[in-house]
Amino acid sequence: MSREVTLALDAMGGDFGPTVVVPAALEAVRTHADLNLILVGRKSELESALGAIKPGRSRIEIHHAEQVVGMDESPAAALRMKKDSSMRVAIDMVKDGRVHACVSAGNTGALLATARFVLKTLPGIDRPAICTTIPSLRGHTHMLDLGANLDSKAIHLLQFAVMGSELVSAVDDISSPKVALLNVGEEEIKGNEQVKQAAALLSASSLNYVGYAEGDSIYTGDHDVVVCDGFVGNVALKSSEGVARMIRQFIRDEFTRNAFTRLAGLIALPVIKGLGRRIDPRRYNGASLLGLSGIVVKSHGSADTFAFGHAIEIAMIEARKGVPDLIRARVGALTLPEEQAV
Repeated sequence: MSREVTLALDAMGGDFGPTVVVPAALEAVRTHADLNLILVGRKSELESALGAIKPGRSRIEIHHAEQVVGMDESPAAALRMKKDSSMRVAIDMVKDGRVHACVSAGNTGALLATARFVLKTLPGIDRPAICTTIPSLRGHTHMLDLGANLDSKAIHLLQFAVMGSELVSAVDDISSPKVALLNVGEEEIKGNEQVKQAAALLSASSLNYVGYAEGDSIYTGDHDVVVCDGFVGNVALKSSEGVARMIRQFIRDEFTRNAFTRLAGLIALPVIKGLGRRIDPRRYNGASLLGLSGIVVKSHGSADTFAFGHAIEIAMIEARKGVPDLIRARVGALTLPEEQAV
């Protein structure tokens, strides 16, 4: 029997705030009898969104927070001026041990800055990293960093690899995840100095490092974890999202071109729906801020109820598995060359 989990939800964050978070919360407690949720935000708005008592309502608590971090607000301003924001209060609850994790669809920069300030990084981790799952031919691949660190050293890439490996081991029950380093080619002679140094560190580590991966290898399913710096990772992720939208639009255009293609579309509808489910980005919503002493999951700002619910699921799994403790133990067991251990 799984233990009870309590999560704090930043109910005011994202493009839609309570109109998405509250229905997602109600569905989550309806589905999971061992889940308790604290909605953090403006009490009057949240009570209005909750409406009449529904199944599971007794496991949803409201905690008032007056301020809201804007989606375009600078991280520094949010950290300095918004100490009573729904985002900050939710993260404070993680630090205080009142909840096991928090989920927010709010401003990514502000969330990362606030989480790092409040929770601090784990011993042996210099910088937190953003990690998410990407669909592949064999299921999915975990990739990090996706934008938290735009200029990383080789030692940071090693730390990202450790964090990603422990996450995959915990949530996917893979004992020795295959870790690859994103590069411009698979040959050892390719890559910049940062990547080559990181490859040397990974090769000497206890991780299951399998070598370089090119961009197209992200989607083959040959690797469980793909590691890169935040600049490269963010560009790769956004490019992938753009290509997926383009393909969906192309398919829609072709099947609505004339009466014949519309008829063909009706015949192919089950296949089209199946494809849509496999590449639906909502099923992969929820990025983990790894390397912190507590669990913080970032939902896409434009997430709908279904997508935000998936981010809640990720936070629940990480809380039950104790991912920060797993990372702490693995990092503590790492041995590095003396010149790299600084």
